Amino acid sequence: MEAMKRKTYTARCQRSGDWWAISVPELRGVHTQARRLEKAEATVRDAIALFLDVPSDSFEVRIEPVLPRDLQGKVGRARKVRGQAEVLQREAAIASAQVAADLVHTAHLTVRDAGRVLGLSHQRITQLLKAASAKGERSNGLGTRVAGAGRSQGDRSA
Repeated sequence: MEAMKRKTYTARCQRSGDWWAISVPELRGVHTQARRLEKAEATVRDAIALFLDVPSDSFEVRIEPVLPRDLQGKVGRARKVRGQAEVLQREAAIASAQVAADLVHTAHLTVRDAGRVLGLSHQRITQLLKAASAKGERSNGLGTRVAGAGRSQGDRSA
């Protein structure tokens, strides 16, 4: 049976002195305030629940800080760049794990030498190899992963 989608309310939070003034556009007349943005969700959740006479966990709340346009643009850019960095970091980890396995299993380098070649610690190389091993992947010597391949050589961490 498909679960019902819960209603989501927007909590528009705007600075007013030392406080965040919070309003819910979908529910005319629902206003509250919070000292810190981290407290806004709990505060607005209580206000909505009281207004609608429903449990406070029966709906979703989306916090929407209202900032000056120039700051909103900067926040958006920072989030976008951070997201791109996360994608690149995942890609770097995958590429490092693959080449670490190639260096150790195909080129027969030690874990320490593989670390030196990649500019990583030998401990990080060991982590990458264990992660690749847990996924059941190993190099076929051509730079491609072979799923389910077992280890043909012992641990070369010396």
